[in-house]
Amino acid sequence: MTIHQVSEAPVQLSGPLLRYGLVPVHGYDIAAATVAAMLDGVHGNGQRARVLGPGEPVPYGAQPVMVAPTTVFATIAVERMLMEWPPGVPRPWLVLVADVPAPPPPAARYRTRALGARLAGIARVPYLPVLRAVESPEAALTYAEVVRAAAKLCRQMEGKTK
Repeated sequence: MTIHQVSEAPVQLSGPLLRYGLVPVHGYDIAAATVAAMLDGVHGNGQRARVLGPGEPVPYGAQPVMVAPTTVFATIAVERMLMEWPPGVPRPWLVLVADVPAPPPPAARYRTRALGARLAGIARVPYLPVLRAVESPEAALTYAEVVRAAAKLCRQMEGKTK
C-alpha cells in the first residue's frame, strides 16, 4: 500500500476536518470498522474518522492510524508498512485490537515494542467478544463494554502526543 498525504477540500465549510485516517493492516473487517466508529464519536458521521481505501492517500491534516490484530503476522505487516512510510507523512498511531482474550504472543509484544519509536503512539483495544456477533459497528456501540473501550481509546489517542 502506498501512503501519501494530500489536501482534502472540506465538503462543509462549517464542519470539522477529518481527524483520523484509518489504514487497516489486514483489510476492512468489524474490528477496523468499530475502531473507526469509536474514534468518529457519537455524531461524527465519518467526519472525524474514516477507514481509507487501498491506495487512498492520507488527507492533509489527518492523523494516520494503523489498525491491526495482536498477532505476529500483523506485527510483521505493520513493520513492512512502516519501512515504506514516506518521510513527509506524519508518523502513524498503531491501534492493536485483541483478537483473543489472552495477551499477545511474545514475538508480537517484542516486535511492537521495537516499532514503538517509529510510531506516534500505540493504543490497545481489549478483546470484545460482542464483535463476533454484531452486524455493524453501530450495533457494537450499543454495548457498554464497547462504549467503555471507545472512551479509553479516545483518551489514549487524544491525551498523548509523542
